[in-house]
Amino acid sequence: MSKDAETIDVTVTYLEMTTPPARRWSLPLGVNAAILHAEKPQLAFYRFLQLQVGYPWKWEYRLRMDDETLAGIIHADTSEIYVLYIDGAPAGFYEVNRADDETTDLAYFGLMPHAAGRGLGRWFLGQAIESCWAGEPERITVNTCTADHPAALPLYQKLGFEPLRREEATLTPLTVDDLHRLGAASVGATG
Repeated sequence: MSKDAETIDVTVTYLEMTTPPARRWSLPLGVNAAILHAEKPQLAFYRFLQLQVGYPWKWEYRLRMDDETLAGIIHADTSEIYVLYIDGAPAGFYEVNRADDETTDLAYFGLMPHAAGRGLGRWFLGQAIESCWAGEPERITVNTCTADHPAALPLYQKLGFEPLRREEATLTPLTVDDLHRLGAASVGATG
């Protein structure tokens, strides 16, 4: 992290769902999509997903982790990572954490910029929710913050999540130096 990295204050909203939704959302017509389980993905591929989905929304926590810490989290038996492909190319991902038998957490969820605006959000989140309920937990959780896409919180609520609490937090967005360290300087030019 660069010495001159600026921080931003955000409000984090924690949400839960205690019953599976009754409605299923359909894949928009004419979209060639597939969701594949990425079992123990390479760290470089996982970081690519995090950067491409999360850079515009200030995702930085996992990108600052060293290899050993990151591998310990994403390769754990309780972690599941699913990648959305559109026309054969990555277009988003979600990550499910089953570390607690009673609560399954949707740890990460999002689309890459080129997939946004195609009507995929409801369908893709619906698929993530189904994955979370597949383990038959008592509830599923997710959180979002004010730095996230403006449609994130309303979408979570529309699909059945209810806010539990809010808290203030601070983020340190990735700097150009951070992006160079990650080998992803081109992301900064498009974000």
